[in-house]
Parts: sequence; structure tokens; C-alpha cells
Amino acid sequence: MTWSERWQAARDWLATQWEALAAAVPASWHAELISASVLVLAILGGLLTFTLLRRLAGRLRTNGFASSRLLRAAARARGPLRLASVVAAVGLAAPWVADQTEVSELARRLATLSVIALMGWTSLVVLRAYADLAERRYRIDVEDNLLARKHHTQFQVLRRAGLMVILVVTVSAMLMTFPAVRDFGISLFASAGVAGIVIGIAARPVLANLIAGLQIALTQPIRIEDAVVVEGEWGWIEAITATYVVIRVWDWRRLIIPLSYFIEKPFQNWTREAATIMGSVFWYLDYTAPVQQIREKVEEVARESELWDGRVVNLQVVDTTPETIKLRALVSARNSPRAWDLRCEVREKVTTWLQAEHPAALPKTRAEVLKQPADSAAAEGPMDAPAPAPARAAHPEAEAPARPQTHLQTHPAQHHSAQAR
Repeated sequence: MTWSERWQAARDWLATQWEALAAAVPASWHAELISASVLVLAILGGLLTFTLLRRLAGRLRTNGFASSRLLRAAARARGPLRLASVVAAVGLAAPWVADQTEVSELARRLATLSVIALMGWTSLVVLRAYADLAERRYRIDVEDNLLARKHHTQFQVLRRAGLMVILVVTVSAMLMTFPAVRDFGISLFASAGVAGIVIGIAARPVLANLIAGLQIALTQPIRIEDAVVVEGEWGWIEAITATYVVIRVWDWRRLIIPLSYFIEKPFQNWTREAATIMGSVFWYLDYTAPVQQIREKVEEVARESELWDGRVVNLQVVDTTPETIKLRALVSARNSPRAWDLRCEVREKVTTWLQAEHPAALPKTRAEVLKQPADSAAAEGPMDAPAPAPARAAHPEAEAPARPQTHLQTHPAQHHSAQAR
């Protein structure tokens, strides 16, 4: 049997099967069945076309005939391109779909919704691609990253706000294609009274965070990787979303704060103008501590450390108490993590040096011992005299002179050691 004969036999078999199916289906459903079959074939044809084009792009990339940037863009827009292929195939098959049928009405409604979804989806992909491309131009993994953090903050906040706006507009446009929803929206705008107030109150947190996000993007009280102190927690700004901010605390915890918090409440931003920062180290020492030698030791430790940026190092007596003096050392570093490590290093090395070279400078408790003669102790009166001993038999030691009384006066301090004067 030749190929032409096989093809003719296949056509005859399909025609026979189709006539049998048409005889089994009521005549009123013939147009619906044909229209549904055409739409299903169109959708399958669109998906098949997209698959073939995708494999062709893969071959071109393997052989080096296509630009890598173009292929990355196509891979990012894979979803919208697949939907566009289906919509185009259904549009080409529309002339073969019978009018005034339920299938045709459903096809028109789905086509309209698909076109709106395709436009919104494409807008989302373009916005994300532009934001990612802009962020790659600015690196934040360098020492002086103030400008990069500024742009990254703007891109993240504006991208999330744009995504929310596109999503709301797309869903609203899709819902407005239904007559019932459209009539409800028109009546809601016409009534614009109590219902509008209720909806406004219900949407207040969302709108407040959205407006706060725009304010943060424009005024930038915080940026990505800023060192901040919020609610007593010290950490870095890790992410800024459309509704909240993620703070990476120093011990790897995550603190979630609403966006409106940074507009309405005070907080500390240690890297608002620059990444460089100063750190402080405190000691509580005795009044006999050699301040000048301690100052020289702090400068020596800072100069020997790789964490110091060479800008600021000094030591001052900033406060006194009845027991100790308070010393504060200031050292500077390129960023907050290095400043923290530098503070710990200076504190540890200077404290070890004080223990080894000047132990008397450490805080201590002082006790002052006063001696009084026996007659002075007896003259103080019955309140200070010891209680009389019970009568005993005479003994040679009973006539021994009384020992002098001793009074111990203790001065408060912050350490458990004691020194007698």
C-alpha cells in the first residue's frame, strides 16, 4: 500500500468516526462541538508553537548564534510568551468559531481576560528586569557603598510599590469585564458615603505602609545594609518590602518592623551619611589609675590593629563616682562590623595590660582600721562597753589589763578585693 493510499484510508476513517459522533450528538450541539474543537486545537497549536520556538532558542544558544542577554530576557519572559502564543493561536482560529453560541461567548470572555492578564504580566516582567539590571550596576559588597545602598533602597521600594499597583490595576480591569462587578463598582462610587469611609478605615494599614514606602524611597531615612538601633536591638537593614522592613540582628535573628514605624517613631541610624563609624569602650578604674599611660596603651593597640581606619583614637575621663573614675576610649572603623570587633579588641587588650602592669588601678574595696586605747573605749559609755562577764573564781589572768578596742570602717566600692590603710 502506497503512502497516498494510506492517507486516503486515514481520511476515510476519520470521516466515518466524525459522522458517527455527529449522529450520536443532537443537531443543536453541532455548532458548539465544532467551536469547542477548534478552540482546543488552537490552544494545543499555540503551546506546541511555543515549545518548538523554545527548543530552537536553546539550539541557537548552544551554537552561539544568539546573544546571551537576549536569551536571558526570553527566559525571564517565558510565562508571558507562552500566554501570548495561546492568545495568538486563538485569535487566528476565531473565524472558524461559530457566532451566537455559548462556546463563542466563553471564548470571547476568556480572550479578553487573557489579553488583560498578558498586559499586566508583561508589565511585571519588564519592571523586574529593569530593577534587576539597575541594581547590578551598583555593588554593595564594597567598603564605600553609600551610593549603592541609596540606589538599591530606591529600586527595591519602588519596584514593590509598582508591582502592587500593577497587580491591583490588572485584577480590577479583569473584574470590570463582568457586568455584575462593573455595576457594583459604579454604584459604590455613586454612593461614596458610609461604604467609602468603612473601606478607607479597613484599608488604612495597607495605604499607610504604601505611602510610608514611597516616603522612604524618596527621603531615605534608612537604606539597605544601614546599621540601625530599633526597639533596643542593633542590626542591619536586610530587606525593605512593600509593607515591612527586615532587620538582621547581630545574633542572626530577624526583626520585622512595619514601614510606617520609620516615619512615625524615632530610631538610630549609625550609617546615615557614611559607612564609617566610631565605637566607644568604657572602663571603671581606681582613682590611682595612670590615665596618661592608659591613653598611650589605647593608641598603641589601635595602631597595631588592622580594624582601625587611622582616623580617630583618644581616651578621656568622662565621669567620676565616689569609688571609681570612668574612662572612655573612642576608636573609628570603616563600617559597623569592624567597629564592633575593634571595640572588643581594645577592651580585651587594655584590660589584660592593666591586670599585668597596673593591678592597683582596678576598682577595689577599701577598709580603714582605727585603734583606740582601753581608757577611751571605757569612757564611751555603757552603749559601747562590752557586756559584763559572769562571776568566776579568782584566777591570775583575771587581773590582766584589757585589750584596746578596734573599730572597722568599710567604704563601698565595686570590687571584692580589699586594701587596708
